[in-house]
Parts: sequence; C-alpha cells; structure tokens
Amino acid sequence: MAELSEVEAQASVCQRCRLASGRHTVVFGEGDPSASLMVVGEGPGRDEDLQGRPFVGRSGRLLDRLLSEEAGLKRDEVYIANVVKCRPPDNRDPLPDEIAECRPYLDAQVALVAPEVVITLGNFASRTLLDSGVGITRLRGKTYPWPGGGPSVVVPTFHPAAALRGGGEVLAAMRADFVRARQSLGQAQTRQVGGA
Repeated sequence: MAELSEVEAQASVCQRCRLASGRHTVVFGEGDPSASLMVVGEGPGRDEDLQGRPFVGRSGRLLDRLLSEEAGLKRDEVYIANVVKCRPPDNRDPLPDEIAECRPYLDAQVALVAPEVVITLGNFASRTLLDSGVGITRLRGKTYPWPGGGPSVVVPTFHPAAALRGGGEVLAAMRADFVRARQSLGQAQTRQVGGA
C-alpha cells in the first residue's frame, strides 16, 4: 500500500474535477500519520486554500479548542482531512461528482492512518463516510461502526462553522460528541489491552 506522502503527491497534481481549476493549493490533510483519532471535514475554505492546511480559520480554532477541552488531545496528536481537497468556489457545497472524484484520496488516508475513531464534521463528511442520506441533526449523538467493518467507529457531529453561527446549543452538542469520541478511544484501547 502507498504511503501518505505518495497519496499526497498524487493529490497535489490532481485534475479529476472542476475544483482543480479554481484552487490555489490542494489541502490534503495534516497531523499524526498514526493517530488514534481522525477528524474529517467537508472541504477547504478561503484561509485553508491559501495556507494549504485544513481548519486554520475560525472553525479551526474552535476545532482545536474542542479537541483539547473535550477529547484531551492537541491538534498534532490527531489527523485532520476533508472530503474534498480543493476549495469549492465561494465556499459552496461540494457536488456529488466532486466528492466521488476525491473519495479515493480520503479512503487512502483513512486506510493508512487506521484510526480507532473518526469524527465527521457536518453533513457532507458524515453522509459520505457513513454512506447515508440522513442529515447531521439526526445522525449526531451516536457512535456508528465503520461501514464495511474494521476497527474504526464514526462519531458524527456538527461542523464548527455551524456552532459559530448557531450558538450555545450547537456548541453543547458538539462538546458532547467530542466526549463520546474520547470515550470511544478509551474503549478501543481497553479492547486492545484485553485482547493482547
């Protein structure tokens, strides 16, 4: 299997969909390549496109805070990626064909990092990785087995941008979901110790 750096090199020159023509930078992902926790968002915004890093704006600062306060992890202890690696114009939602063209990169990231827990942020990440048509409001609040088996579980939650717009209730729900992710990490580690 390829290394993350090889997949990133392929993504950096990708021309599979229309998003390639408007990007400044491919925002592949970053963090610990052997992280127990992976965070998957929708796609890069303006700041991310300019800096080439995921979640660096206001949403990123909130994500960092939630990781620290509720999951007990620093940003560099997790792996952060997006469903699409190029910024959609005017931060519009990614289209189904764009998600489909970018999906092999995300699948490779998940396979190579092999996290115990994946937190999906918002509708697109949650629906894509759970292969579901259900919206985030109904998906969140639960832990799901990774589709197709494997060690990972998925914890869907709202996108940080929704908390910045929606206030305290959305933020409280996100906090609960990040605690759920931390508990799932603890359960995975207990299973590993018990099975060793």
